Amino acid sequence: MKRFVVIGLGNFGASAAEALHAKGHEVIAIDPREEAVDRIAPFVTRAVVADGRNVEALERIGARNADVGIVSTGDDITASILATLALKDLGVKDVYVKVVSRDHARVMERVGATETVFPERDTALELASRLSGAAILNYVRLAAGFSLQEMAVRDEWVGKSLRELELPRRYGITVIAMHDVLHDKIISTPDPDTVLKGSETLLVAGRDEDLARAAGEK
Repeated sequence: MKRFVVIGLGNFGASAAEALHAKGHEVIAIDPREEAVDRIAPFVTRAVVADGRNVEALERIGARNADVGIVSTGDDITASILATLALKDLGVKDVYVKVVSRDHARVMERVGATETVFPERDTALELASRLSGAAILNYVRLAAGFSLQEMAVRDEWVGKSLRELELPRRYGITVIAMHDVLHDKIISTPDPDTVLKGSETLLVAGRDEDLARAAGEK
């Protein structure tokens, strides 16, 4: 079980806090708005009305040396910076910050955020990846410019093996698993000499631009 500190209880922060607690983790939820704290209180370990930018306030409610911090203070960049610095001062190594723009993300990365999360942009990118071509079936963003995708086997790949296709060399992508759609069976670390079928999909990881080339997108 990990201890999470969630600062800011808008839709994103509250949803993250509730989901983490449901998975069995200790979650301390913080917001200066009493009504937001009251809403989340039944679904977390501890919900507190407090200023998430204040080191002393965070320490009093148990934030010191928490495993992970999540900062979701809307479009208030100053509040994001101060809350992130406060968590870092209290020994919270990993701090994830919800951002509302590229500039916001750049600032938070300079401040030392472990990772920035841009929900609207990430959702749009996922949708665009799914709609841009029939080859992309599912998309999971792992980091900026890097993702895990489920890709249909292209017609010209059918009847060939992974070894023949040399996908890592040709496209810079790695095949993590194969999905036998007909039997709904996942084959992890597939045999490179397995001949691909049109009824299979590949779970592949790599840079977005390399995955797009492999999928045959323009």
